[in-house]
Amino acid sequence: MALTFYHVNWCPECQIVRDKLEELGLQYESVIVPDMRPFRKQVFEVSGQYYVPVLKDGDTVLSETRDILSHLETTYGSKAARS
Repeated sequence: MALTFYHVNWCPECQIVRDKLEELGLQYESVIVPDMRPFRKQVFEVSGQYYVPVLKDGDTVLSETRDILSHLETTYGSKAARS
């Protein structure tokens, strides 16, 4: 699976990304990380920081909500519209 989404359930920014993934009908690996930032070792290994949301798409790693949304729309939005 190419898309991996690192998030916590209570995060509003994470919900925005989750909604976009669902809207586009994309399959992704959901990785729920610990609430406390210092324990988010998976997030740090992927992105070099402890904040969520983080989306990994192949070799591309995005950690800002607006960048994630833009990437999803640009990369997958037009494909979903054609389906």
